[in-house]
Amino acid sequence: MTASGEVVRGTAMLAQGLRTFTADVGEGFFEITHNGLALLGVAVVLALSTLAARPDLRQAGEAQLMGWLQARQVAALGLVPELDAIDRATAANPKDLPKQQAAVAYWLSKKYRVAPEPLSALVAEAYEIGRRTKLDPTLILAVMAVESGFNPFAQSPVGAQGLMQVMTGVHSDKYEVFGGKLAAFDPVTNLRVGVKVLQECIQRAGSLHAGLKFYVGAAHLPDDGGYAEKVLAEHGRLQQVASGRPVPLVTPATPAIRTVAPLPATPGPAQGPADPEKVAAAFSLP
Repeated sequence: MTASGEVVRGTAMLAQGLRTFTADVGEGFFEITHNGLALLGVAVVLALSTLAARPDLRQAGEAQLMGWLQARQVAALGLVPELDAIDRATAANPKDLPKQQAAVAYWLSKKYRVAPEPLSALVAEAYEIGRRTKLDPTLILAVMAVESGFNPFAQSPVGAQGLMQVMTGVHSDKYEVFGGKLAAFDPVTNLRVGVKVLQECIQRAGSLHAGLKFYVGAAHLPDDGGYAEKVLAEHGRLQQVASGRPVPLVTPATPAIRTVAPLPATPGPAQGPADPEKVAAAFSLP
């Protein structure tokens, strides 16, 4: 055989060997992968069976996984995630309200420069509590507007607090079912307590106008500084808005946060500003 023939033969044998080696490697890789996947499947089945039989392990694993995910989010955003924070928000989509309530919410939002979402929640609550107490919801909203301008953290010099400017020290008993006096700064709680006080004042006084004087603490003063007229005027505007009539927007002056404490509901001479602590025992409406 010539030298060139030997070279050709050697090349052919080398190519055959490479093909055989490649085939063997591929077959081995397939076997390893197949067996590995089979083992992985078995491991997954066993893990799922164990978790099904041991809920405590499953919960621990979920907690560990959530902790890892939250740690990644904190590292990426620089904020601690709190997915249930939205549950604490006093807000609603005005588009979800009935047409009448939505109109009131949008009008108040523009006039008092407050976001429509929290106002929508308050409007919906006012309509609901108004239905239960037989009070016009637009009257309730008018009291809020004049008292605080929808500032849930407002406080007067004599201690009236929150949206409805309730005298928290005087009406602390009404906050007990809500967890204590600090609930005065929860908008919905303040609204509910304020409506209860307003309802009692109207019942005690015998009329809406006189009840508003009781509410602002001017029951035995010569006048209430125009408080009742302001509330009734805003009430009238809100009634028109609720009925679908166009009502001009006039930016209000500073809310009439009360400067007098509520006075006793018993007959007596006109009095000036009173100490809330001394008034607390006397101001007890049935």
